[in-house]
Amino acid sequence: MNDMNKSEVLLILKQLGVRPNKNLGQNFLINKNTVSKTILESNIEITQSILEIGPGLGALTEGLVKKSNQIYAYEIDSILFSYLSNKFSNFENLMLFNEDILEAKIPSHDIIVSNIPYSITGPIFEKVFYNSQPPRGALIIENSIAERLFNKKSYKSFSRITVTFNAFMKPVRKFKISRFDFFPTPKIELALVIVEPRAKIDQLLLSDDGRIFFLKFVAGIMPYKNKNIANAINYFLKNEIFFTASKQHILGFLNENQIKNNKLAHFSVDEIVELSRKFFRFINN
Repeated sequence: MNDMNKSEVLLILKQLGVRPNKNLGQNFLINKNTVSKTILESNIEITQSILEIGPGLGALTEGLVKKSNQIYAYEIDSILFSYLSNKFSNFENLMLFNEDILEAKIPSHDIIVSNIPYSITGPIFEKVFYNSQPPRGALIIENSIAERLFNKKSYKSFSRITVTFNAFMKPVRKFKISRFDFFPTPKIELALVIVEPRAKIDQLLLSDDGRIFFLKFVAGIMPYKNKNIANAINYFLKNEIFFTASKQHILGFLNENQIKNNKLAHFSVDEIVELSRKFFRFINN
């Protein structure tokens, strides 16, 4: 098997009768240096199991099958799945699944290495990383999202995904990737990010109820990051039916827990996690 360039990718797609599907995020890797960089930065040990999402024509898969005893690869496109099944038929360490990753029950794995569909980055993060034992990751994602993961103190990039991702994971390294390394060429700028699980994940996030509340709470307050925390919580509660509280009750909660009523954007990720835990306890008492 050889690294594929643009001409080879175009030929294979023509032979398969496949036109890249934008809705499925089909942007195929055509630069062997980017493939090599991704594999190298993954720092895979032979005993570590790998998850790959959207292998496409197998550009990354070709390298992964040589690095690990067990790879799980999910390809939603049935034609590409058949192509991959034939291409890698001699590799017993590769298990291919013709499933939607967001609906699949994923086997336990140590690291995810993928050029993921950019339009579902958030849902993939939630599916793969937002749990009590998340894997390491080497992912090609939209650069603007990568900026939000790494720049935790920048008002411009501080967002919902900044908080939720950094509550579970630790961003380690980021590399700009040329969008011309893919076919079709995406309109967005891309980055390779290396991430690993946090050494300690907050107790709230280890239970299903706590994790569900945290994700809902952060989604509800972060649109109001320029508001003080009392107003942000108040706006969140106006959109919820499970609990009601007056502004005075919210201010009382903040006072009892010695939380300053500052603008939400001035809080750190860990402070928002702590706030979530205390507010979860407050509404359940």
